Amino acid sequence: MYNKIFFWRFRTAIILLAWLTVTGQAAMAAPVDDGLEYEPKLTSAGLVDAVLARNPDIPAMQAAWEAAQARIDQAGALEDPMISYAFAPQTAGASGMDFGQKLSISQRLPWPGKRKLRGDAARFESDAAHEGIEQARLKLTEAAKSAFADWYFVHAAIRVNAINKSLLQEFRNIAEIKYSAGRASKQDALRAEVEVALLEHRDIVLERRRREVLAVLNTLLQQRPDAPLSPPSNLPDTDALPAVTDLRAAVLEVHPELRALAARIQAGRQRLTLTERELYPDLRLAAEYNSLWMRDEQRFTVGVGINIPLSGKHRAAQDEAQAELMRLDFTQQARVSQLLGEVQQDYDRVRESEHVLSLYQTRLLPLAEENLSAARADYESGRGNFLDMIGAEKNLMQARLELEQARADHHRRLAALERTVGGTGLLQGRHSGDDK
Repeated sequence: MYNKIFFWRFRTAIILLAWLTVTGQAAMAAPVDDGLEYEPKLTSAGLVDAVLARNPDIPAMQAAWEAAQARIDQAGALEDPMISYAFAPQTAGASGMDFGQKLSISQRLPWPGKRKLRGDAARFESDAAHEGIEQARLKLTEAAKSAFADWYFVHAAIRVNAINKSLLQEFRNIAEIKYSAGRASKQDALRAEVEVALLEHRDIVLERRRREVLAVLNTLLQQRPDAPLSPPSNLPDTDALPAVTDLRAAVLEVHPELRALAARIQAGRQRLTLTERELYPDLRLAAEYNSLWMRDEQRFTVGVGINIPLSGKHRAAQDEAQAELMRLDFTQQARVSQLLGEVQQDYDRVRESEHVLSLYQTRLLPLAEENLSAARADYESGRGNFLDMIGAEKNLMQARLELEQARADHHRRLAALERTVGGTGLLQGRHSGDDK
C-alpha cells in the first residue's frame, strides 16, 4: 500500500514538473504583444518598432550598460577594511597569567585623486556602452527598413504581374476575334497564350521570393519563418534632402559610434593619469589592541603605513595606457574619415534614386502607357502587327516594375543614409506623414 501511494505521488510530481517546464518555456518564447499581428497593413514604422521591441540584442546590451554603470561605484570605492585576531594558546588557563590575545583593524587610503580617476574612467566606459545600444538600434532599424522595402517590392511585382496577365488575356481575346473574322493569323493568339504562360510561371517565382522575404522579416521579428504577416502599406512620402555639408558636420557630433570612441578616449586619459598617480604611495591606517603587553598603556596602539611603488612596473603600465590611448585616437581619426566618406556616398545614392524615381514617374511610365495605347489602336484597326503590341506591353510592364523598384531602392538607400548619419533626427521633416 505504501509503495502504491509513493508511486502515485511520484508520478503526480513528475507530471506537475513537466507541466511547469513546458508552460515556463512557452512563456519565455511568447512574442511581445506589440499589436503587429492586428495591423491590416504592415507599415515601415510599425515594423521598425516591432523589431526593436523584440530583438534580444537590445536588452542584452541594455544589461551590459547597467553592469557598466554598477562598476562606477565599485571603481571609486575604498577597499574593504581588514580586521585580524590572534591569541596565544599557551596562555589559556595558565595560572597567574592573563589570556593573551591581539585584535587589529586597518584601512587602506589611496593617494588623493586615485579614486576619482578610477570612477571617472568607469563612468566614461559606461557612456561608451550606452552608445553601443544606439549603434545596435541604428543597424536594426536599417535592416528592418531594407526588409520592408523588399516586402513592398515583391507585393508590387505580384500586383504588376496580375495586371499584365489580365491585359494579355484581353490581347488574346482580340487576336481570336480578329482570327475568326479572317483579319489576323492564328499565330497572334498563340503568341498571346505563350506570354500568359510565361507570366504564370513568373507568379511561381514571385511567390518563392515572397516567402524568402517573409522569412527574413520573421527572423528580424524573432518568430517562425513562415508566420503570416500583413501586406505592406505604401512607402512613406519624402521631402527634400538636407545639404550634404550639414549632414557631414552633424554626424561628427551625434553619431553614436563616434560618441562611444570619444568616451573611450576620455576613459583612456583617466587611466593614463591614474598610472601616473600610482607612483605615489597609498596610506594604511591601523589600530591594534595587544594584551600580551604587561602594561595597560602599551596594549593599545595606532599606526600608519605606506606601500613603496616600484617604478618599473608602474612605468610599464603607463606606457601601456599611453599606447592604448594612441590606438583609440588613431581609430577615431580613421573612423571619422570613413564616416564622412560614407555620408557622401549614401547621400549621392539617395539623390540618384530620387532622380530615377522622378524619371519613371514623369516620363518613362507615361511614355510606355502612351506607346501601348497607340500599338493597341493600330493593331485593332489593322494598321499594326501583334508583335508591336506585345512589345509595347512588355515595355510597360518593365516600366511599372522598375518604378516600383526605384521606390523600394529609394526607401532602402534612405535607411542606409539614416544609419550612416547616426539616426533619423538629422533627416526629420523629410516625411510628410505616417505610412499610408
